[in-house]
Amino acid sequence: MIKAIIIDDERLARNELKKLLADFPEIEVVAEAANANEGMEKIDNLAPELIFLDIQMPGKTGFEMLAEMDRTPSVIFTTAYDEYALKAFEVNALDYLLKPIEPKRLADAIQKLHNHEDREEQSSLPLNFNRSVLQENDQVFVKDGERCWFVKLMDIRLFESVGNYAKVYFGPNKPLILKSLNSLEERLDDKIFFRANRKHIVNLRLIEKVEPYFNGGLLLELKGGEKIEVSRRQTVKFKEMMSL
Repeated sequence: MIKAIIIDDERLARNELKKLLADFPEIEVVAEAANANEGMEKIDNLAPELIFLDIQMPGKTGFEMLAEMDRTPSVIFTTAYDEYALKAFEVNALDYLLKPIEPKRLADAIQKLHNHEDREEQSSLPLNFNRSVLQENDQVFVKDGERCWFVKLMDIRLFESVGNYAKVYFGPNKPLILKSLNSLEERLDDKIFFRANRKHIVNLRLIEKVEPYFNGGLLLELKGGEKIEVSRRQTVKFKEMMSL
C-alpha cells in the first residue's frame, strides 16, 4: 500500500482526485491539506510515500513548500496552468497532471511511480527523486528574486560559479540560483554539459567556435558570445569527447 497526501487549496479538486484514486486500490489517501504549511505538517506526521501537490496556492506555492523540506516523498504535481508543466531543479517530480485531471493521465503517472519503485528496489537505493539526472528536454524552474522562468535545459548555454550561487545563461537572461556548480554537475547529463574549468559548465551543443589557447588549453565561444577557457586537464577530456 502506498500512503498518499493530497495538497490543494480547492476542496472540489481534492474530492475529484480522491474519486479518481478509488480506481487504484494500492494508493491510500491518508490525509488532505489546503495549503503548504498544513501540507508540510501532515507530511512530517504521516510520512507518506507520495504527494499530489497543487502549484498555485495562497501563501506558499508548491515549489516553495518543497524547497523548504529536507526530504520529499515522490511528487506528482496537479495544476490548472500548463506553463507549469515542468520539472524543477529542486524537485524533478515524477509527473504533472493538468486539471481537470484525465483518468488516463492519472494512470500513466501512477505507472511511473511503480516503475520508479521497481528500479529503486532493484538498485536497493533509498527513494530520492532529487538526485536523478535531468534530460535535455526537461524544463527547469529558475527563480531569481521575484522573476521566474521555465527553461528547457537544451536552451541553457552556460552555468557560471559565483560564490555559493550559479549564474544561469539562457537567451538574454543571467539569473542567479542558490546552487553550487558541483551539485549542478551531478544533475546534468555529461554527454551534453561539460565542466570546462573550476567556474564554468558549458552546453556542448551551443558552442559556436573552438580555438587553441595558451598553455595547451582551448577557448570556446558560445552562441551567446561568451568566451570560456577550457583548463589544460579538461582539454584532454574535451578532445576525447569531441574526437578532435
